[in-house]
Amino acid sequence: MTRRLGSTGPDVSALGLGLMGMSGVYGPSDEQESIATIHAAIDQGVTLLDTGDFYGMGHNELLLRDALKSRNRDDVTISVKFGGLRGPDGRWGGYDARPEAVANFLAYSLTRLGTDHIDIYRPARLDTNVPIEETIGAIGDMIKAGYVRHIGLSEVGAETIRRAAAVHPIADLQIEYSLLSRGIEDDILPTCRELGIGITAYGVLNRGLLSGKWKPDTSSATADFRNYSPRFQGDNLARNLELVDALRVVAEARGVTVAQVAIAWVAAQGTDIVPVLGARRREQLTETLGAAELVLSADDLTAIEAAVPHGSAAGSRYAAEQMLMLDSER
Repeated sequence: MTRRLGSTGPDVSALGLGLMGMSGVYGPSDEQESIATIHAAIDQGVTLLDTGDFYGMGHNELLLRDALKSRNRDDVTISVKFGGLRGPDGRWGGYDARPEAVANFLAYSLTRLGTDHIDIYRPARLDTNVPIEETIGAIGDMIKAGYVRHIGLSEVGAETIRRAAAVHPIADLQIEYSLLSRGIEDDILPTCRELGIGITAYGVLNRGLLSGKWKPDTSSATADFRNYSPRFQGDNLARNLELVDALRVVAEARGVTVAQVAIAWVAAQGTDIVPVLGARRREQLTETLGAAELVLSADDLTAIEAAVPHGSAAGSRYAAEQMLMLDSER
């Protein structure tokens, strides 16, 4: 089962695998289990593998390289985000999407990944100091040189999407989309559909909140992103878990898990949408990929909407200072 990313992008699996969580964002991970999970995903038909050059300061790309050593690189579609600046202590230093930075970041990614091309290359965020036209033009030059196949975008708003698409065809927009994060439905999703741009949806399980397994007393590693996420804090968490419990009733009526319902709901919003799942272990992968077989009826969708109404999430999806970096939220 495949879906095409927009009118000009590649055909990919209906569900993709996001690798970010395998490089410390949600606490320590097991490298061998991560590689085994990537292998299991490929064996089960997953072709879209998403990474970023700043995930673990290059660790994530090296991990993917190692995972693909025993596989045919051309059997998968590698999506890479670039531009995030990090310090040796892991702190963020903003974003750099200058044309000369595009070529530099790409050179390092190609080397770390051990490949001669990247299938979809995208700026991780909008660099407000650089016109998007210059960034897209620079990636277009890399396409002409054979180093990149398609251009993607990430977390940008409708105006930026239009400006980018006027320079070069855009395959997809990678953006958070879930039952708890539906902001794209107002302007961004209609704009992408008008321009023939696909959606690769991340955060489909809202970083585990919609897994159906998170509890108020769940402990997190110090480095876990969720320690700083408003949706996982205090009264916000309590309210959001009430929504999860309501969704659980719908899932149990279908004989599936909460996570599977949440993933299937996103996939049901259009064939131009590809949910990207963040499974870090094989057991998680097995559960989440089961959502591909779940077909939701009109009654199911109505019940899901009633359980988790549009706008019912408590707390923003990122902390305030990070929200300011999102062109998609302006």
